Amino acid sequence: MSEAERVTPIEVRAPRGGDTVEIDFADGHRGVYPNEVLRGYCPCATCQGHQGPVRFVPGGNTELRDLGEVGDYALRLTWGDGHATGIYSFVFLRGLCSCSECLPEPGAERHFARG
Repeated sequence: MSEAERVTPIEVRAPRGGDTVEIDFADGHRGVYPNEVLRGYCPCATCQGHQGPVRFVPGGNTELRDLGEVGDYALRLTWGDGHATGIYSFVFLRGLCSCSECLPEPGAERHFARG
C-alpha cells in the first residue's frame, strides 16, 4: 500500500456540537482530533505565515461548522467564526493524530512541515 493510499480516509466523523473529529484511514488506523488541536494547527497562511513549520497557535473559535473534501488529498474545515482557509492534507492530518498511540512523549513539541 502506498503512502497516499495508507493515509486516505475511508470515513470521517464530526458530530455537530462535538469537540473531536475521528478519521478512519485505509490502513485501519483511527485518528482522533480534538477541535482545539485542529484549529490551533490550522495550516493556512493567515494562521501560520508564509514559511517555516506549522506550529500551534492558540485561540480562534473551535466549533466545527462544516468540512469538505479538497480534491482527493485534503479536507477544508470551516470554524464557528467563519474561518475556512486551512487546507488539511491527509498526510498532515495523519501526522497530527492525537490518539494515545500517536501522541509524542510528554513535553515533546510537535513540528509539522506544510502540505
